[in-house]
Amino acid sequence: MKFLRRDSEELDSRALPEMLLETLKMLDGDSMILAPGEIPLFLTPGIEALGVLRDGKIQSPELLATIRVVRRTHAQQVGKIDIPRGPIGEGKHEFTIKVLPLTKDELVLVLVSDESEAQRVHDVRRDFVANISHELKTPIGALSLLSEAVLGAKDDPESVTKFATRMQSEAKRLTDLVQEIINLSRVQDSDPLQLAQEVGVEYLVREAMDQCQILADNRNISITYAETTSASVLGDRDQLIMAVHNLIENAINYSPEGTKVSITTQTTNGIIDISVTDQGIGIPDTEKERIFERFYRVDPARSRQTGGTGLGLSIVKHVASKHGGEVTLWSVENVGSTFSLRLPVFETQIESAQ
Repeated sequence: MKFLRRDSEELDSRALPEMLLETLKMLDGDSMILAPGEIPLFLTPGIEALGVLRDGKIQSPELLATIRVVRRTHAQQVGKIDIPRGPIGEGKHEFTIKVLPLTKDELVLVLVSDESEAQRVHDVRRDFVANISHELKTPIGALSLLSEAVLGAKDDPESVTKFATRMQSEAKRLTDLVQEIINLSRVQDSDPLQLAQEVGVEYLVREAMDQCQILADNRNISITYAETTSASVLGDRDQLIMAVHNLIENAINYSPEGTKVSITTQTTNGIIDISVTDQGIGIPDTEKERIFERFYRVDPARSRQTGGTGLGLSIVKHVASKHGGEVTLWSVENVGSTFSLRLPVFETQIESAQ
């Protein structure tokens, strides 16, 4: 919690009631108390973490307008506001706000709750369960049929070996699918900007490369990243590594053996662009709009061969959006594809560059 005071003697004399501050600390949502000029005297950590207040300034014009109405009418107001998660991308916070007048000195109390996020999570889970029930039927059905085949061929060792090998493949596919479902669920349910940490971009890239190296070696594909960057981003380290990992893994899976996957980083206007380029099959223009949908596969047959779940790129999109960024795609059929994860550079890096 923050209890902010200004140097002005006039403000210092306005003692905020201790009981009020203690009550605000115990509320589920976030809150702040503002003096005239929209100067914060008190605020909970989520106010800054969620982007409602940045550098001491309120980021929502709708909230500013509501505060002015409360000061003019001395009556509480309730409304909804949207706060972008970052300077790019479609990610945003959707809040319900309640603004109340506190004293004749025009102090106002702002209560912020994320009720719309709870509804969004409910809707996502409902749709997700429907998709999962369909996707799980395929490997589970295959395992059932293969087990019956093994029982029927128990006197034929060669057939037993063949069916058992297929069972292992389907079991791995099922395991990977369940893990990806868990990963996507965690990404959708969490807010990485609330408990964010500074993470070096070069560390993210090299960690993701290491995780994909065995897969690349098995397919005789080289991964190159000769650059170095001092840029950092703010967010959840594991989610960010997972996003870069998924882009590299996707590039390997959809590239011919003996080709190259290259990774580059570039910073422009406070945005770090992490690009993964392959020499693979490419993506038709008609498929590009759907490529980030859950369980969507451009080439289902290729996905079965590589063990693709259809969730990897969806996870990347959610991670990018939750971190105030975006993921973009350039692709030409039979030439290759470039997926770019674009994220805001951590502020200290921006300041040092100026």
